[in-house]
Amino acid sequence: MDENEYRTAYHGLNIQRCVFEKAILILNCNCRFHEKFNLAEREGIRCNDSEAHQNCNVFLNESRARARFALGLTEIVGNLLPHSKEIQVQKGALLGLQPELPNLPDTEIIDIYSLIEKALELCNGEISQYPYAQIIPSISHHPAARPRKTRRGK
Repeated sequence: MDENEYRTAYHGLNIQRCVFEKAILILNCNCRFHEKFNLAEREGIRCNDSEAHQNCNVFLNESRARARFALGLTEIVGNLLPHSKEIQVQKGALLGLQPELPNLPDTEIIDIYSLIEKALELCNGEISQYPYAQIIPSISHHPAARPRKTRRGK
């Protein structure tokens, strides 16, 4: 299967892609609404709740836009970031909603949407009123994941 065929099949199977897919696939984030699927020996994540998907999408887009300076970027075109910066935004923003947790790549997040839901309650349903003053430093200080060591055969 070539890459174009894969993308076409992926988008056909995953109509409501989880916006925190990368954070979930690095294996230390979870969400009660996510569903994993496999396609051509790769994993994908879909969201099973349209309201949760909408709220997560708005939160992540707002976090990306507000973190642009902290990430050292002049602009973000179409919400596309390099993989490492996207992980930094996704995980850093979620950890910013839980400042009592250590800001480390291996810090586990039990339920992504419960964090977003709690923050929505605290700011009366206005995502623009999220505590971005604590979220942005969390994003900028979130360390990049260390590369995995590979074993070399002798």
